[in-house]
Amino acid sequence: MAAAPVEKKVTAATAGTYLGSTGLLASLAALQDNARLLEWLPDALSPFVLALVPAAITFVAGYRARHTPRTGTLR
Repeated sequence: MAAAPVEKKVTAATAGTYLGSTGLLASLAALQDNARLLEWLPDALSPFVLALVPAAITFVAGYRARHTPRTGTLR
């Protein structure tokens, strides 16, 4: 059984979540100057690793969500 293709809106939502989360977490890390969640990672890398969690959740939720079927084709 072949895997279903990932819709472009799911990819866009995932990328948007990743970029937004990275910016927010980087700001928090800069302001707090104490990132204890991932002490084993360099400080510059931890916002990018932490941003993968909400991005993965968004991807799975978007991929698994049922979509409204279209009754007609609009082009």
